[in-house]
Amino acid sequence: MSGYNFDLPSKATPEVVTERERLADEACRALVRAGIPAYRGDLDEDSGGRPGAHVRVDPLADGGVLVDWNTQGELAAAVVDLLERGVDPSHLPREIRHFETVQTCMRDAVLGILASAGFQVEKADAHSSGKAVQVKAFTH
Repeated sequence: MSGYNFDLPSKATPEVVTERERLADEACRALVRAGIPAYRGDLDEDSGGRPGAHVRVDPLADGGVLVDWNTQGELAAAVVDLLERGVDPSHLPREIRHFETVQTCMRDAVLGILASAGFQVEKADAHSSGKAVQVKAFTH
């Protein structure tokens, strides 16, 4: 493979990752204090698909702390099943529209709760992170 030259994304420095870990812990704690089920998905290997606010650290240099929402498995599975069978984008089934509404509402709730708790937050890049929230800083 010496003939191939891949540009792999660079990873953040250990110091940056450590700071992101601290920020992710604080964000998770703030959500739990507000009554939102939240967990550090990057630390809990058994968390796959668990409903609630999934807080994770992206270790890439341009990454950060992301929070996305996991619905109960039943709703997610129904949506996946529908998408696998194929859907008309101009007439999405109710389950898919409902799933999208839940994702949007929970993203907006997480944005508001974390901002109120003193975090600098914004909607993450939809192309790479879907309906996630990016946690930039904690302003105490």
